Amino acid sequence: MSQYDFRTPRLLVEAPLQAGAEVALDRDRANYLFNVLRLKAGDAVLLFNGRDGEWQSTVAGAGKRGGTLTIGSQARAQPPSGDVHLVFAPLKHARLDYLVQKAVEMGAGRIQPVITRHTQVARVNLERMRANVVEAAQQCGVLSLAEVGEPLAFARMLEQLSPRRLVVFCDEDADVADPGAALRAAPPHDGVTLVIGPEGGFSDEERAALAERDNVVRLSLGPRILRADTAAVAALALVQTVLGDWK
Repeated sequence: MSQYDFRTPRLLVEAPLQAGAEVALDRDRANYLFNVLRLKAGDAVLLFNGRDGEWQSTVAGAGKRGGTLTIGSQARAQPPSGDVHLVFAPLKHARLDYLVQKAVEMGAGRIQPVITRHTQVARVNLERMRANVVEAAQQCGVLSLAEVGEPLAFARMLEQLSPRRLVVFCDEDADVADPGAALRAAPPHDGVTLVIGPEGGFSDEERAALAERDNVVRLSLGPRILRADTAAVAALALVQTVLGDWK
């Protein structure tokens, strides 16, 4: 039997969660539960805040501008945050929305935009990215909210990387070989940083800077050219299968 309750609505709240406590709903959350989902007094809602796990609750009061939920028992304990970080060159609106949502579903613990030489989108709407993180977490049973980093220049991103982290570098110039074998041969490491380049690819200087690191795997994603958002999902699946929480 699945450990997840797929039928009960889930809601992210900021308040601490514990048995017997009441959670006051602001206007936006009340509108979502009572006008969009059409819930009423006595209906069940699952609550999470990214810290205290998932808790069962019931609607105690419903109004046009607010409402109250009463917390019952804990449904799931808080899992550790994922130690797979996604670093990518920003994309345009719809494709960036897709990438962020899928990264959350795939268990990324941090989503980090990076500005490369060939990045085509220089401005990033961080609030929109965070809203997509919340939406994906609510819909897919994710309890640990991915962090969204401020955009960094490529060189600055490399400076901030711990030398113990494994860098998985999706390189279109890497030999087309078994990507699973390449990941299984990775050196010992503390966490994985997956790096996806822009549509125009990394510059020669950027590729060289990545390749010269000690803990790096140059990864081919097969004989076809993938768009950046597709490449991110494919690479996250590989990393989670071989090195992450799918193994």
